[in-house]
Amino acid sequence: MSIDRESTSVSTQLTEAATLAGYAPSIHNTQPWRWRLDGDSLELYAEPTRQLPASDPGGRLMVLSCGAALHHARTALAAEGCAVEIALLPEPEQPRLLARLTVTGRAEASPDAMRHVQTIRIRHTDRRPVSDAAIEPAVIDAIRAAIEAEHSWLHTLRRDDVFELATAADRAQTIEEFDPHWREEISYWAGGTRADGLGVPDSVLPHEAPQTTVPGRNFGVTGDLPVSAGHDHAAVYGVLFGTDDTPSSWLRAGEALSAGWLTAIERGVSILPLSAAVEVDTTRLTLRRLLSGLGEPFLVLRFGVADPEHPGPPATPRLPAAQVIEVVGGESGPA
Repeated sequence: MSIDRESTSVSTQLTEAATLAGYAPSIHNTQPWRWRLDGDSLELYAEPTRQLPASDPGGRLMVLSCGAALHHARTALAAEGCAVEIALLPEPEQPRLLARLTVTGRAEASPDAMRHVQTIRIRHTDRRPVSDAAIEPAVIDAIRAAIEAEHSWLHTLRRDDVFELATAADRAQTIEEFDPHWREEISYWAGGTRADGLGVPDSVLPHEAPQTTVPGRNFGVTGDLPVSAGHDHAAVYGVLFGTDDTPSSWLRAGEALSAGWLTAIERGVSILPLSAAVEVDTTRLTLRRLLSGLGEPFLVLRFGVADPEHPGPPATPRLPAAQVIEVVGGESGPA
């Protein structure tokens, strides 16, 4: 009887971890993950039906998004005091199976993880210009340390490099906008009310393009989010990168994005991920050059302090847990 209660407790904790992982950031809020719960193990799969074939044909950003969800799930289990064994890409013959988390016993609950769980619930993407408040170097150092703890790296850009980044981002978007498949894809995922729990709704899109040095994503539509006349002069730009361009590095970069983002929020800093320049081969070369050959660029990140005089955007919608969690031998969704 005690074994059954323990099994139920582990199953509940794993289900709750997968549910919390649904708050993770993902490219265009596609939430391209699926979880499979089997006893004391939780498996993470990439969901190809929510991959972006025009923007992300190789699946790099899909896997990176799944890595962020993996870190959220790990954080939830650490906050509950679960000892967990994690295997990345555990079955070579199953490339969509990205990770397996197995609860092996009890551990001391992590205070940092408990704080992160609260932060996960309030995290959102803010596309507005940032304020003129400077970011302390120690804060960037803390974010960098959180990223490096997940086996990825952050290269912050000098002012001259930011202008080169701006040119690359603008060029990437121009190239993509010439592609009819890309235009069809972006029109599907952006704008509208998004009652289905996916995509980028009007409520989080600026009602006009912010006047910033580095352009944000052009979704092809304007939204309802008011923006100030601010700029990005006080922003810090960085490139999230890994040592090689492989699925395992993409997955770790997603974990690093989650860890860095939560650390930033807890220190009063907003992060805006910018992916356009990594989606186009020619502009990826520019990012590699900005990295001085140190590694493979996965994402551009803008760090800034949000404008306190303007309320931030709401959280984007999320899929119900029942649509992304499969319980082996039971019903889908949380117990």
